[in-house]
Amino acid sequence: MNWIRRWAGTALGLSLCALMGWAVAVAASMPSWYDEREDCALTLNRPENFDIQVTTHWLPPRATCDFGAGEVLQFVSTARSVVLTVLFVLFAAATAFSLYLVVRRLAAEPTTVTRSAEAVDLRARKRWHLATGGVLSLLLITVFTVINAVAVILGDAPGAVVSSAAMAAALAGLGAWVDRRTGPLPGTTLDSRRRGVVAGLTVFAAVFAVTGVTGDLPFFRLWAAPVGAVACLFVVAAQWSRLGRTDGGTGDGDAVEEHMLGDPRP
Repeated sequence: MNWIRRWAGTALGLSLCALMGWAVAVAASMPSWYDEREDCALTLNRPENFDIQVTTHWLPPRATCDFGAGEVLQFVSTARSVVLTVLFVLFAAATAFSLYLVVRRLAAEPTTVTRSAEAVDLRARKRWHLATGGVLSLLLITVFTVINAVAVILGDAPGAVVSSAAMAAALAGLGAWVDRRTGPLPGTTLDSRRRGVVAGLTVFAAVFAVTGVTGDLPFFRLWAAPVGAVACLFVVAAQWSRLGRTDGGTGDGDAVEEHMLGDPRP
């Protein structure tokens, strides 16, 4: 179990990739979004007309083409529908279990202090945290903006959902990685991981909320990247400020440094 917990993040990423593959497979099994009626007519060898009614369901994957006069045909075969449904159950279960392992890591690991602020320039560390978090968030959101567009085109609604979940997971992982290397001190590895996950999920929430307000969902726009970067700067600054207040300082990290070094700044 320990090695599984260590690889929980990787397992979650692979599970989301599997779900994305499922979404693409389901979308490819449905009538073409470009012209559903024409695809129904060509695939089922029927004359095309404007009265064809197409009905689709994602779970279980099913599509019917109603040609009128009581002629309703299944576009997705029963065998394919069953296979895709079983695969979804397996991939969804793997994703849920991976997410459980990730959450467990955030709640069940030892909290012993393992990193001190001794001989560390906390002001410089804070600047590095802000710069690294902002720039990497900008780049990651830009990449996922492209991935999201491809996922929506190839995977339709399920592709949009899975790509959004993948973006949230990637930002949370990035936040934990950056915090572990440049985050506030003193603290434990668990503290760092929790702060990073909170930062990443907050950035995603900001991007999702702003995109939703502008009516662009399910597509994320390129302007979402700078929005996420700015949100990251605010969250990181707030985390450093909170640590400073907890230690009785002014919120810029100086109090922590002075306490650990025993040499107040002039």
